[in-house]
Amino acid sequence: MAMVPFLPAPLRAGAAGLLLLGLLSLADCSGSVNVGSVSDLQDTLFGPRDISAMPNVPPPPSPPAPAPAATPVAPVLVGGGTQAMVSGATAAQTAPSGQLWKAGYRPAEEAGPASLTPGLLSAETAVISAALAAEVPQPVSLSAARQETLITLARKMAAADHFTVRRPQLLLIVDRAPHGQTLSLTLARPEGAWTILGTRSVSTGKPGRKEHFKTPVGVLLNDGSELGYRAQGTYNENHIRGLGVKGMRVWDFGWQTSEDWRNPGATMQVRVEMHATDPAVLAQRLGRADSEGCIRIPAALNLFLDRHGIIDADIERLAERDAGYRALLSRQLQPTPLAGDAVIVVDSSEPWAKPYPPVTVALSG
Repeated sequence: MAMVPFLPAPLRAGAAGLLLLGLLSLADCSGSVNVGSVSDLQDTLFGPRDISAMPNVPPPPSPPAPAPAATPVAPVLVGGGTQAMVSGATAAQTAPSGQLWKAGYRPAEEAGPASLTPGLLSAETAVISAALAAEVPQPVSLSAARQETLITLARKMAAADHFTVRRPQLLLIVDRAPHGQTLSLTLARPEGAWTILGTRSVSTGKPGRKEHFKTPVGVLLNDGSELGYRAQGTYNENHIRGLGVKGMRVWDFGWQTSEDWRNPGATMQVRVEMHATDPAVLAQRLGRADSEGCIRIPAALNLFLDRHGIIDADIERLAERDAGYRALLSRQLQPTPLAGDAVIVVDSSEPWAKPYPPVTVALSG
């Protein structure tokens, strides 16, 4: 992992860091690819879709009857591979299993700039919106009604997952619905309206095959408790670069809980990441549920999020004192004072969906 020059972040407070160098060996979240039917081939050749209205099939008028208490099942690392973890500073500890116990520093929602004047907030929002339009092609058009639906679901999900926005910041709203499969860059305000600045097609988990699970709803934090890494650009046995070309950023959100479609009423612990995908085979399939549980995003969007540090507020702050975090950041970093640390996964086809309790790790001794 190449080192990058020291990048000060004067708008953010310092905090104790940890040295966590993660290397994922030949990992991918692709699984095997079958394009054997005419409809699959058409889906592969189609460009981004215009999701200008809510799906024609309305959701059920009320949530289904409560399922029996979920039964935990052994963890699965979607996409295979092993992540080496090295404990460092006293701010964190590593469990015997290799899972990380979250450090006790403040998240970006509390540790960002003290305030931005309305004029500066408006100007920076315009800069980020223009950069998104210029750097990431193939926007998805959402109607005003659909944007409001996604924002409403995201705010409810944030409340259910105890995530509070205490300053204006950028976050990502991912819709895992079969007719959704979008990521919306959103300006969240502690008071007042949230605003979607732009939307692109992504792919989330598609249960039904081995090691394929639904991407769990809830708030995924890029708070530094998992460092993330960069793709090696290696091919798997199907000649697919599951994480994209070499150097693509991989955001690691750690172990999360999702439904186990193989055992009704049971849950699975899955490792959820956000990353690019193979440009020759799988990038054309973005816009439909297709992954093992990770969030696949376009390569251009990956570069945009990485370059502007859109959800890297905590990583930048930790990088002030820790070389491990500093090495992860983009060499072309153009940090924004609106950076946050959250991805909020919702499901517009299941508006009643709620996050499971977070995965906890018991530390011995």
